[in-house]
Amino acid sequence: WSLKQKSKFSKSSPVIMLGQSYELKDQGERERFRRSFASLLWLTYRRGFPQLAGCSLTTDSGWSCVLRTGQMLLAQGLLLHLMSPGWTWSVSHHAVKDDMDLLVIRSADSKEHGLNLKAGPNKRGRKLSLDSRLDRPMEAKHRKVVSWFADHPAAPFGIHQLVELGKSSGKKAGDWYGPSIVAHILRKAVAAAASADLSNLVVYVAQDCTIYLEDVTRLCEQPLPQPWKSVIILVPVRLGGQDLNPSYITCVKKLLTLQCCIGIIGGKPKHSLFFIGFQDDHLLYLDPHYCQPTVDTTKENFPLESFHCKYPRKMAFSRMDPSCTIGFYAKGQKDFESLCTVVNEV
Repeated sequence: WSLKQKSKFSKSSPVIMLGQSYELKDQGERERFRRSFASLLWLTYRRGFPQLAGCSLTTDSGWSCVLRTGQMLLAQGLLLHLMSPGWTWSVSHHAVKDDMDLLVIRSADSKEHGLNLKAGPNKRGRKLSLDSRLDRPMEAKHRKVVSWFADHPAAPFGIHQLVELGKSSGKKAGDWYGPSIVAHILRKAVAAAASADLSNLVVYVAQDCTIYLEDVTRLCEQPLPQPWKSVIILVPVRLGGQDLNPSYITCVKKLLTLQCCIGIIGGKPKHSLFFIGFQDDHLLYLDPHYCQPTVDTTKENFPLESFHCKYPRKMAFSRMDPSCTIGFYAKGQKDFESLCTVVNEV
């Protein structure tokens, strides 16, 4: 798996990614797509972390790809939950071209923040310092979310905690975890998280492809005047027998066009991928099968680059494994009711 392997994208049809549509023939749209893609959290195999409990493993390479795609789906839900609407990562000072000649540009410019910076000899320096000051609170939250997925026993959504929570399902480090089991592990992990930032968030796992409204209400409702809790809904499904039933492709496409959809824990057989969108008859994905050194997220200003992917990749729908878990996020009661309406229409 080469970090620099890239997929070709057509400029004649839109790319759909997590409820947003991008017309790649337009330069501004291409840059918006590149910026949005580079802001997704990319969680991959790691090596050199503290030993997993009960064994001598210090890497998850080769066996935990479904846990990693589960982490990516949860991370997307957390970014929606905690970051301001439309947030993108400030990847300043990184000008990287790919097959579409898409530059990784700053996530915020002066116009977005209502600043009127007049031209002058020091305009660029002033703009960067003002932008970085405005980005600082969001950047601190961004780093906090990344640290929750650190490869360390203390991280609430790190590989150590997920493996520990998998034991009650009869799983151990080195085993294969399916999309359905990972959905339940994520539910337990969010319930066990001690962070005050997550006290207003719950995870609901659908039973037999069915979301029971009474169960979600029971989970989310709080005594007045407290608002409904936010909810991540995970729906494990099987879209065919041995292979994907082609009749489900239209349905998957429709789900990925919904703004409430936070992605799909899916992949090819025995090769998990995080599906985030599509173009024509190809799925867009993030791939966890790249083993990177562990990053110490306790260090101030730890490097973030290995938690973000620069290169969008695609694969044909026909190669999709039928077993997957679809994720949704609702901020409050009205969002949940809207989610139910739009999903029923699919």
